[in-house]
Amino acid sequence: MKPSETWLRVSKAADLRRLIRDVPDFPKPGVLFRDITPLLADPAGLALAVELMAQPFRSNQVDVVVGAESRGFIFGTAVAKALSTGFVPIRKPGRLPAATRHRQYALEYGTDALEIHEDAVRPGQRVLIVDDLLATGGTLAACCSLVQDLGAKIEAVAVLIELVELGGRARLGDYPVFSVISY
Repeated sequence: MKPSETWLRVSKAADLRRLIRDVPDFPKPGVLFRDITPLLADPAGLALAVELMAQPFRSNQVDVVVGAESRGFIFGTAVAKALSTGFVPIRKPGRLPAATRHRQYALEYGTDALEIHEDAVRPGQRVLIVDDLLATGGTLAACCSLVQDLGAKIEAVAVLIELVELGGRARLGDYPVFSVISY
C-alpha cells in the first residue's frame, strides 16, 4: 500500500470510529463494549467498513470468505461480494444440516463451540476469514483451526475492530491479521 493510500485508509477508519458506540459495563461491570449497531445502521458507514475490509485482498487471490456466526456473517458475506467470491458460514453447534467438524474454544466470558460443514472448503482453497471483532482470539483461532483441518490455506484474517490490549492476534499464530480499527 502506498503512503497516500495508508493515510486515506487511516482517515476513513477514523470516520468509522465515530459510528461505534461505547457501552460501559456491558455485558458485565468493568467491560467497555464496542457497539457496531450504529455503524451497521449507517449506509455510508457500512459500505465504507466493507470496502476497507475488502481492499487489502483485491489483488490477492481468495477463493472463498469464511465468517463465524453471527456478526461474521454480516461482514463476511459483504466482503465476499466485494471480492466476487463465495461465502462459507461457521455456525454454532447443531445448526448445520450435513456432516460437520466441531471445535470448542474459550471466550472472554466462558466457553463456546463452532462447526463447519466437512465439505465447505476444499484442500488447497485460499480462504479469507472475516469477523467483526478480534478480542482474545478464541473465536477466530477456532475458525482457523476448522479451516486448516479441512486442508484449505488461510490467506489472512480480516476484522473491523481489534482490541489490541487483549492480545488476540497472538492466538492466531503466523496468519496475517488485518484490522480496520484498533483500540
